[in-house]
Amino acid sequence: MPHPTYPKKILVVDDEQVICEVLEFNLTNEGYEVDCAHSAEEALKQLSTDHSLILLDVMMSGMSGYKLAELLRQKKNKIPIIFLTAKDTENDMLTGFSVGGDDYISKPFSIKEVLARVKAVLKRSGQTDEKPKSKLFFGELKIDLELKELIIGENKIPLTKTEFEIIVLLSENQERIFSRNEIIDRVWKDSPYITERTVDVHITRLRKKLGNKAAIISNRPGFGYRFNSFD
Repeated sequence: MPHPTYPKKILVVDDEQVICEVLEFNLTNEGYEVDCAHSAEEALKQLSTDHSLILLDVMMSGMSGYKLAELLRQKKNKIPIIFLTAKDTENDMLTGFSVGGDDYISKPFSIKEVLARVKAVLKRSGQTDEKPKSKLFFGELKIDLELKELIIGENKIPLTKTEFEIIVLLSENQERIFSRNEIIDRVWKDSPYITERTVDVHITRLRKKLGNKAAIISNRPGFGYRFNSFD
């Protein structure tokens, strides 16, 4: 059963369109969000605090990847950088590390190697762990914790505050079943006069709004409710 994922956003910077497309396709398939820039100058405009890592080509027309990395480090930007380059001499590698690069991948590269290096650098940097988890993804179903929205495909599903809190509680704890009383304690907290029937009514309404995704919330008779991600 898939667990909720919290996508890391990666900025790919390469002036070769094909390389950008290949990296974007494969990184997206691994669950990352990907932005592409075709020059260092364009990358400077796109780069934001939402990005967790840069895959950066060294040799580009205009500003080089080395120069971009140097500029970012001068600005105290500590975002991890993995250089992509056809130049793989020891001096080139030393230059990459000296300007603040975190890793170095030679072209032509294997996608497996890129994915492994990306994962390793993100883990090593620890940067992504500091970012708040703002979205949960289950196939085409997305729960935006900041905007308090449930989205299925392209459609926003209007939920009440209580309905939203119920689906967040269940989806963040897929490995367990919540009894009605546990849901009351978590969602209604100190509100008096909330009965088990109230829980059933809210979940019935919630499942109706989920439409063909209603089965994502299941009832275990005698036990309670749980979240099932089938995508």
